[in-house]
Amino acid sequence: MDITKVIAEMKKEPGFSENVGMVLVHNGVVRGWARKDHKPVKHIDVAADEQKIEMLRKEYSRKAGIYKVLIECRSGRLNPGDDLLFIVVAGDIRENVKPVLSQLLDRIKAEAVTKTELT
Repeated sequence: MDITKVIAEMKKEPGFSENVGMVLVHNGVVRGWARKDHKPVKHIDVAADEQKIEMLRKEYSRKAGIYKVLIECRSGRLNPGDDLLFIVVAGDIRENVKPVLSQLLDRIKAEAVTKTELT
């Protein structure tokens, strides 16, 4: 996902300037070390449940003050430094936008993505 391009395109959409005061972005990247023991990671294998991700995107898009939610999750074999997960949340005020990004990220990681780190 080209975040700069995505945000520029979103700003052209009808209603953007009337409804958006904050755009938050999550860009998850493959770490070079394992979470559990800090051993170096050669690569990870990722499986993303696209249907579950879309269901979550729709659910959080309906939250108060949210204008748009975009999600891109990569699947397959990824190397340290590779982009893994993008989330863009646009909405009216930070009190509405920040919790949506946080909760959505946690749910995607818990419910829709499985990763196997190969050290």
